[in-house]
Amino acid sequence: MFIDHVAMYVDNLENARNFFIKYFNAKSNDGYHNEKTGFRSYFLTFDNGARLEIMNKPEMADCEKHLNRTGYAHIAFSVGSKAEVDRLTELLKNDGYSVMSGPRTTGDGYYESCIVAFEDNIIEITV
Repeated sequence: MFIDHVAMYVDNLENARNFFIKYFNAKSNDGYHNEKTGFRSYFLTFDNGARLEIMNKPEMADCEKHLNRTGYAHIAFSVGSKAEVDRLTELLKNDGYSVMSGPRTTGDGYYESCIVAFEDNIIEITV
């Protein structure tokens, strides 16, 4: 058994799609649109085969995202090396995203950084 994909609703579907393509080399399908309900989605596939579905539909609630809460916490991307964690963190910072922590080695031995990405979603970048 394995997880087929993870899905998340977003306000700006194209912005979210472009974020993952630019920074994490995602490959996108052509998208899906249900004209009856207004639902739209893209499936994004990453180099190792992991998939993320980003979705949007009319009249969604955009609740404040508290860091200490139940549910979705972050998406972690393994980028292969400390140098790549550093490079990508600096690129995101220079592009205006907030770095919450790192790059650093955590108490449990991970080398990582955490950024506040589009729509206040947390992305972890690790080796």
